[in-house]
Amino acid sequence: MPLPFLTADRAFETADDVALPFDDRDRWRRPYRPGPWRVGLAALLLLLASFVLFAGVVIAFTAAPAEAGVCLVVALLAIAVALRMLRVGVWVSPRGLRRVGFLATRTTPWDRVAAVRTVQQPVRWLGLPRTVQGQALTLVLKERAARDSAPLMTTHNADFLGRSPAFDRAADTVEAWAAENRPG
Repeated sequence: MPLPFLTADRAFETADDVALPFDDRDRWRRPYRPGPWRVGLAALLLLLASFVLFAGVVIAFTAAPAEAGVCLVVALLAIAVALRMLRVGVWVSPRGLRRVGFLATRTTPWDRVAAVRTVQQPVRWLGLPRTVQGQALTLVLKERAARDSAPLMTTHNADFLGRSPAFDRAADTVEAWAAENRPG
């Protein structure tokens, strides 16, 4: 028995390639979705934070408020870590390319970018020291040599591990933004 109210086929059949009215190209946007590894780990951290918050409420009603405050601080820290993990990645806008890391964010204007290219090289597996052969999207700046460039994203990071077509689409999108917005 088909359940048409649960499908989204009707909404996408009539859509053309027209920009949506709320689609603002001047905002920073990530040209891909966060991967399942990143989302799963963030979900586990949020689940842990909910248990710690519940424990804090129980402790607040039965014991001293100082212990409940410690539980609240630990839960807020877990929530902040989970949200920051979801923000990590490559973001683009007409102003430049932004690489958001866990602790630092670097923004590079398009006029400093010499090239954005996909290369075959050894890449780190899920950010760990172990390297495997894979693809990396690299940013080459005008004032640096091409071999000194760090990868923006790889086929084996938390967003694209096991999802090579998604990496190809994201790399093509970032390269298209670079080609469109780079001067000259």
